[in-house]
Parts: sequence; structure tokens; C-alpha cells
Amino acid sequence: MNQGDQVAGLADALRAATTVLAAAGIRSARNDAELLAAHLAGTSRAQLRADAVLGRPAPAGLADLVARRAQRVPVQHLTGSGPFRRLDLAVGPGVFVPRPETEQVAEEAIGAARAVLAERGSVRVVDLCTGSGAIAIAVADEVPGAEVHAVELDARAHAWALRNVAALAPSVHLVRGDARTALVALDGTVDVVVSNPPYIPPDAVPCDPEVRDHDPAVALYGLGPDGLTVPTGVVGAAVRLLRAGGLLVMEHAEVQAAAVRAVVEATGVFAQVRTAVDLAGRDRMVVARRVGGSGAPGVADSRP
Repeated sequence: MNQGDQVAGLADALRAATTVLAAAGIRSARNDAELLAAHLAGTSRAQLRADAVLGRPAPAGLADLVARRAQRVPVQHLTGSGPFRRLDLAVGPGVFVPRPETEQVAEEAIGAARAVLAERGSVRVVDLCTGSGAIAIAVADEVPGAEVHAVELDARAHAWALRNVAALAPSVHLVRGDARTALVALDGTVDVVVSNPPYIPPDAVPCDPEVRDHDPAVALYGLGPDGLTVPTGVVGAAVRLLRAGGLLVMEHAEVQAAAVRAVVEATGVFAQVRTAVDLAGRDRMVVARRVGGSGAPGVADSRP
């Protein structure tokens, strides 16, 4: 490809792009080439493939985007969007790019929220460490009528979440704050607390350059020798936020399953503590039901 790729045939340009990306070690080379071309053309991948068969020209600028992708800039940063369940979220530098494995974490929260809504006529969900807002917005999108709150501390990530909430789910109540102490007015009244917190240990630096060099460290590393300082804080927040019978759903690394269950069990207020898997069958999240009284002494859930 060269500076004149805007007049080159689309099919040839896609083949050349795939070769360049594969040589850079990108396993999803053809997929990424199509995503970049479709983004530039302002069309769907299905239409892009049809255009390639019909001999249409490649969109201008494809060579430049492919070169940047070959430098392992995340494809989501180049297109400005990241798919998550039924959503296309705005993402870029300064915010964690949502992952397919987190979609199953959202699924657990969505299923629980639907059940509460059907039983009680209302449901309150809190997403801690929301990042781009992915889980909170997915809950609002797929559980109409849910009251959804989202918390993010980092200023850059909060700005991305604010943009996504405004565009996709204005009903979500987004606050900038510390997950451990935010939303005290809701203590003891929340039906579902869900979180994808930072949890990577400090010595487990990701291998993929897209993650290591482009996802913000504040969204990756969970602090402490085992990476569980932030997740432990999230569990503590869930203790105070959840009503009796409320559900905690929290993502973790595959190797942290037993340790995270131990953190949850050590609070003494959760039952039915279990590890759930993602679509690849990997241990991905802890799911636990709060028992006993409300998280905050003297706070009662006044909803029906």
C-alpha cells in the first residue's frame, strides 16, 4: 500500500493490510484490517466485504491507519469506539478498553437485575470502577426501568464515561469518586453491586503491547503484592451498599479465583459465594449473595 491507496482496489488493499498486520504479530490481522477500512468508509463490515467483491476502491487513509495498528496501537483507539454487548462505546487514550470477557460479568448483573425488577417492580444497581461506563450502560440498556449508578475515580476515565452516558444512557447516575466511599446515601439499599476493578498484580505486566502500553495503569493494577487491594476495597463497599439478599458480581483474573472467594467470605456477610466463568470457560468473577442486615447500621431499605 502507498499514499495512493484511496484509488487502489479494496480487495487488494485489504489483503495488503492483512499481510502488514500479520507481520507485526497481530493475530486478528484480517479482522482489524476490515474494521479499520469500514471505519474510514463509514460502512458496516458486511457492506465492506460486498464492496470488495464489487471492485470498489479502498478508502483514503487506510495505509496510515494500518501502519499505526502495526505499531500495536489498539484498533479501538484508531476507530474511537469499542463494542460491548449491544453497545458501541466511545473509547481512547486514558480509559480501559472493554473486553469481551467482561460481557459475561455484565450478563450476571443483568440477569440478577431483571429478576429483582420482575419480583419487586424496581431495582437499584451500582457499578464500581466503571471506566468507560460499559457495564452500567449495558445494565441500563438491557434492563429498562433499572436505577443505575456508576462510580469512577480517575479523571480521564470519568470523562469518557460521561461522554458515553450522555450518548447512550442518560438515566445512569454517574459520579466521580472513590469506589470505597462513594454513594453513602445508598448504603443498605442496593440490589446488585457489579465491578470490573483493576486487579493485575504489580509483577504480572501484560504481554500484549496494546494493553501494556495503552491501557492506563490505574485501570490495570490492583495494588498490593497480589493485586487485590482495590478489589478488597470494592468488596468492602459492597458490604455497606447491598441490602440483605443483594448480589455482588466482581471480575478478577483466572488465577485469583480462590483468593477472591476468601476475601468475600472473610467479611462474614456473604453466602453462596461462587466463582463463575467467562465464555472461554475461564474463572472470571466472584458472585455472592449478601445475608443479614443492611450494610450501614440504622439504614433500612424503604422501597417495596
